Amino acid sequence: NPKPRLFRVREAQGIVNRFGFNNLGVDNLIENVKAAKFKGVLGINIGKNFNTPMENAVDDYLICMRKVYAYASYITVNISSPNTKNLRALQEKDALSSLLATLKLEQTKLANQHGKYVPVALKIAPDLEQEQVNEIADLLMQHKIDGVIATNTTLARDMVQGMEHAEETGGLSGAPVREKSTLVIQQLSQRLQGAVPIIGVGGILSGADAVEKIAAGADLVQVYSGLIYKGPKLVHEICKSLG
Repeated sequence: NPKPRLFRVREAQGIVNRFGFNNLGVDNLIENVKAAKFKGVLGINIGKNFNTPMENAVDDYLICMRKVYAYASYITVNISSPNTKNLRALQEKDALSSLLATLKLEQTKLANQHGKYVPVALKIAPDLEQEQVNEIADLLMQHKIDGVIATNTTLARDMVQGMEHAEETGGLSGAPVREKSTLVIQQLSQRLQGAVPIIGVGGILSGADAVEKIAAGADLVQVYSGLIYKGPKLVHEICKSLG
């Protein structure tokens, strides 16, 4: 999407972005990864192109999965970005079941081909009803998906109404999404009962926020907006709080 595409909702420690998967493509990503000196855990996020018809979305995921498999510690299947038209429709039961079945089969083939197993995690939205969360949880177990990332950004604005940049188009992250994210984690945890690891993300701006996510049922946490507002010291604070 054209710039400007990122806005700080400073009053609420939130961020609105409408990046829209802006990058030079998967081949360029792989060259960057190969050139990097980073040796830690590397998750690679894959999603469909903006102009790919929904009926062909699975092809984009398969192409990306095949290309990144050798270089990823785990692969995130993003079906929840609000900035790619109709992407969240892939969270609907039938569409998601078909996608997960295809990707699981491909994961098995790639594991045999490369001689290593790379976990796959599904990234979901915070704007889901309880019934939808339950359906997603059931499909994660049915298709033996390795993890779930809860959650992406929200389209809701009630928690930042009237604030500067609050009405910009895009997904809202940071402190305003914390409660919605934590609720989805709780719902997933109740349904999954430990069968699928949960990565909690959304509004973690302190060690206490990370503890809240773990208490809700998350096994791991991720941060993004928190790094923008608090800087790298946030990681130390989180580790200390969880230690």
